[in-house]
Amino acid sequence: MKSSDLYVDHLAWCGLVALYMARKNGAVTSPVEENLFLCRWLATAEKKRLFRRELASDIRWLLKEGREKGLRSDLPGKLEYLWRASSGDILAQNDLFRLQHVIHAIKLTGINYGVLTESEWGGRYAAKLSPKVPGLYIRSKDLDTAFDSNGAQIKPLCVRITAEPTAVDSLLCRSGWRQEADNETPFLHRFYACNKDDNGNVEGSTGFNE
Repeated sequence: MKSSDLYVDHLAWCGLVALYMARKNGAVTSPVEENLFLCRWLATAEKKRLFRRELASDIRWLLKEGREKGLRSDLPGKLEYLWRASSGDILAQNDLFRLQHVIHAIKLTGINYGVLTESEWGGRYAAKLSPKVPGLYIRSKDLDTAFDSNGAQIKPLCVRITAEPTAVDSLLCRSGWRQEADNETPFLHRFYACNKDDNGNVEGSTGFNE
């Protein structure tokens, strides 16, 4: 998925507006109907060549996702991700929102994502992870305690990564996050939200006392 392609924000914005209007008019009233509507909308866009040719591969990919995966494709979510990723307003959001954006991006790439309970995280019944299966797994406890009521990070977020770290780094960077590897524990990393200046530009990283 070439989400950095020029004009992709226009494609995503048009799709979201079309879906909003369909909801408002009562033509779409359920997630199933939303998926069907967007599949038809994308098919029409492809057939009539309503968008620039640079977007042809993106349209085909979205259409394939919607047809093959149905509700699991989450086409509305994909369009929102593409719009936010291209429109440049992500860094203005709080830490928790930007983490959710990272997770959605992870899923888009095909990397496995999961939330592990304490028993799955460590101990006798810990989940067995393999570097042959690219994945990113967050400790459930940290999701509950790492953010305050305003969505700001207040402690490091423990994550296990079996995917290529550089691929994850690029997704994190776009959303104002970074990761540090734990050199003593296999696959263990910690996520940190980056600080932002008054213009919303990343200028460093938040520090914590663990």
